[in-house]
Amino acid sequence: MQLNRPNSPPNDLIPAGLNSIPKLFLNQTKRYGNKPCVAYKKDGVWHDLSWNDMWERVKALSGFLRDMGVRPGDRVGIFSPNRYEWWVSDLAILSLGAVDVPIYATNSAHEAQYILNHSEAVGLIVGGDEQFGRVMTVRDELPNLRFIICLDPQQEDPQNHIYNISTALSKGQNISWDISASIEAIGRDDLATIMYTSGTTGPPKGVMLTHKNFLANVHQALHDFWDQVFEDDVLLSFLPLSHSLERTAGYYMPITWGAKVAFAEDFSKLQENLTEIRPTCIVSVPRLYEKIHAGVLSKVAQAPQSKQRLFYWALNIAKENLPFVCQNKPRKGIFALKFLLADKLIFSKLKRALGMDRLRFAVSGGGPLSVSDAEFFLGMGIVILEGYGLTETTPITNVNRYTLIKPGTVGPPVPGTIIKLSHEGEILIKGPQVMKGYFKDETATKEVFTEDGFFKSGDVGAIDQDGYLAITDRLKEIIVTSGGKNISPQNIENRLKESRFIEQVAVIGDRRKYLSALIVPNFEQLTQWALQNGIQEQSKEELVKHPKVIELYEKEIEELMSIFARVEQIRKFTLLPNEWTQQTGEITPTMKLKRRVINKKYQDLIEAMYPKEF
Repeated sequence: MQLNRPNSPPNDLIPAGLNSIPKLFLNQTKRYGNKPCVAYKKDGVWHDLSWNDMWERVKALSGFLRDMGVRPGDRVGIFSPNRYEWWVSDLAILSLGAVDVPIYATNSAHEAQYILNHSEAVGLIVGGDEQFGRVMTVRDELPNLRFIICLDPQQEDPQNHIYNISTALSKGQNISWDISASIEAIGRDDLATIMYTSGTTGPPKGVMLTHKNFLANVHQALHDFWDQVFEDDVLLSFLPLSHSLERTAGYYMPITWGAKVAFAEDFSKLQENLTEIRPTCIVSVPRLYEKIHAGVLSKVAQAPQSKQRLFYWALNIAKENLPFVCQNKPRKGIFALKFLLADKLIFSKLKRALGMDRLRFAVSGGGPLSVSDAEFFLGMGIVILEGYGLTETTPITNVNRYTLIKPGTVGPPVPGTIIKLSHEGEILIKGPQVMKGYFKDETATKEVFTEDGFFKSGDVGAIDQDGYLAITDRLKEIIVTSGGKNISPQNIENRLKESRFIEQVAVIGDRRKYLSALIVPNFEQLTQWALQNGIQEQSKEELVKHPKVIELYEKEIEELMSIFARVEQIRKFTLLPNEWTQQTGEITPTMKLKRRVINKKYQDLIEAMYPKEF
């Protein structure tokens, strides 16, 4: 069912009378009632909860929080994986006029302690045993924390103010108070959340986002897509809700258009959940698209020659299809018949196997999507719309449009947003989605705004004749060689990751004579290749040092780097036996490289690629 919406929203993009996120949800609950709002899987079965069901839980939890002394402006943490109770927790906290503080479910006890203490959180809602255990190891070091609510059943300890969600909801239902009046008292400029940045260059900073920031960004992003979203849409939620992209595009946005959101069990079961839910829309970071693309090519490489030839024939058809998809033009004549045949023989079967046969569009953000990954899906007719933004911009500032998709760009600005470039090429942003500032850090806040009020993104970009923005690098991550050449490591890394044998890569070379790279192989692909080439029973440590493997990577790098200038060539590389993870410290929860950590941790290996000259 298509939405019946006005052709153009009010000038400030937010409908009149809509002052807060809880008001948005309450309005939609009155509209949709018993229609499914969310879905979750339990004991192997998917269950729906209606808008009314969700609202009853929000009211009850909000009542309990109020009884625990939470008042407008107080901060309450949410330390949990994705689940429908995350929504309930968020809406319950916000309905009080309080402020939530999301913490990545993968964060360590020390990281959670820092965020809770810095935000002065008075309460915490935790997801499962892992998060609860981490918090309890630092509980004595959290002087502001008055209570903990556990979403999974835990041993309750009321004397120490630890409650499970069942107790909280049961008690909250019996508390008499006017939640509607509380919601009406919230102002658009009131603080809704403090989202802590990933901390690639130091301690995380608390980004203060208001109800207006979220409401404006949702309506900005949907402004040119009202005719593309439907009330019977189904999304699959798997990005962390503590990530601003999922919070806005995967949570508040589907609420705004009345879609249902199903919660994936976890990332390891994502493929299974995709085929079960068959979503019509998804929101993801590039990592998902990279893994699916690499996985498909891997399976094709193991298929009989006849099937390989058929697949690559279809892939050539997909390449020819790119202009039609990217410019939203109908296919005609002989090519239309060729595409229909390729779709019947290959694309439709592949999309069904991936759980993407109902997918009308997918959003990619949170990092650069390689052109090869984008074109792989676009060619098959799966529309991927790459966008751009930062936590500080709630996050969406740019997105590709259905009428013109340009792989390698993040599209033009969303309505009400001004994008310009500084003399250094830094992307400067102004709009209603830009944050209020950093919590308890006026100096840092002042540093990221220009004198005329533009937010300094720290990203370097270029704008083409259609107003489409391309991100070329991080301003602080640009490599300046000892010869004075400015080089973007991100462009080179994205190119290298097009190899099916490369999982992760960090380009090195700042203040050095040439570029080198630390490479984490795709061990699934490499192990298969090794067996096919007579290399057997090797550990990862042995495999990355094998002469034939080194030769393989030399050839891969040489071929991939052929499009780059001489100064941008990778002269030396080192293969690493272990994947980079958040737990081992090399990447953030949003999969960004912590370059300073990598440089320090692998200093000896890096120095070995730059022998001293005497």
